[in-house]
Order: sequence, then C-alpha cells, then structure tokens
Amino acid sequence: MVPAKAGVDDATRDALAGLSRGDQSMLDEMTDLRKAEQESSGLDPRTFSLVKIAALIAVDAPPASYLWHVAGALDSGATPEDLVGVLRAVAPQVGGPRAMAAAPEIMVALGLELPNGA
Repeated sequence: MVPAKAGVDDATRDALAGLSRGDQSMLDEMTDLRKAEQESSGLDPRTFSLVKIAALIAVDAPPASYLWHVAGALDSGATPEDLVGVLRAVAPQVGGPRAMAAAPEIMVALGLELPNGA
C-alpha cells in the first residue's frame, strides 16, 4: 500500500512531529484540552478518567491510549482496583474478549509485568 499524498500544512506537520517526539509543550496542550473536556462534562476528575478508560475498552483502543489515560486516572485519585472494577463493569456490554484484551494493556500502563502466555 502506498501512503496517501495529502497537502499537510506546517502547523499540522509540526503538531504531529511534536507528539511523535513527546514534545512537552504538545503534551501540555493536550493536558489542557483534557482538563477543559473534564470540566465541561460535569464529572469529577476521577469519574471522568474512569469513563474514558471504559470507552477505550469499548472501542478496543490501541495500547498507547491506555498509558495516557491510566496515568491520568491515577493522578485523579483512581486506584488500580478501580480499573479492575471498570473492566468488570463493562465486560457484559462490550464482551469478554475486549475486556480480556484491555487487561494486559492496563497492566503495562500500571508498570506490571505480564504473566507468561499473555
């Protein structure tokens, strides 16, 4: 497959490059956007973070998504036990396979070693 040739402006290219490098100013901007989202939701930061993780599980999000959101949840007062609770709560709606696929991603985001065979 050949990559698409799209007209990308300098600001877009710079934003993508900054995110790829982990540029702190880009990450700060994303944090500010997340805070604004949380405030407009009417949810407290902990609940907002747990809802975000539930959504990641539901959409079978890529592993990198969990790193960002689990850290945010912990910073907002959620516990690892809360994350297991989210997995258990959404499993009937999203299906066991999605919940099982999310479990190792959450383990990695928590800095845990994966069990053999995972």
